[in-house]
Amino acid sequence: MNQINVIIPYKWENMWVFDDARVGLEKEPFVCGADDVIDLLTANIPNADEGFRLTFSGKPFPGFQVFAEWRREEHEGNWYFLQDYEIEGWLCPALMRYFDYVPAKIFVKAEPKGGS
Repeated sequence: MNQINVIIPYKWENMWVFDDARVGLEKEPFVCGADDVIDLLTANIPNADEGFRLTFSGKPFPGFQVFAEWRREEHEGNWYFLQDYEIEGWLCPALMRYFDYVPAKIFVKAEPKGGS
């Protein structure tokens, strides 16, 4: 599996979703606080609801903006806490399409599709 992953979340039916044919996902929603995290990460990205680039990894990478720390498992998904925003979000089992293990931390960068 890749060390660094990139998806392009966008708004559909007023929900943050993403498609990734590489791992068999279409309109995969962010729910249970993960959508609120995306709202915070995209606050300064123009037209983010039309799509933005979300880069993430289980290891730090140059330019990451924030990281989320694992808190607990629930309903086959995992809760993560972003200390920078003092917010928690649940990531569904689709997380395991990107990792062979549940990462203790997830490092994230959100930017416009065309770059920073």
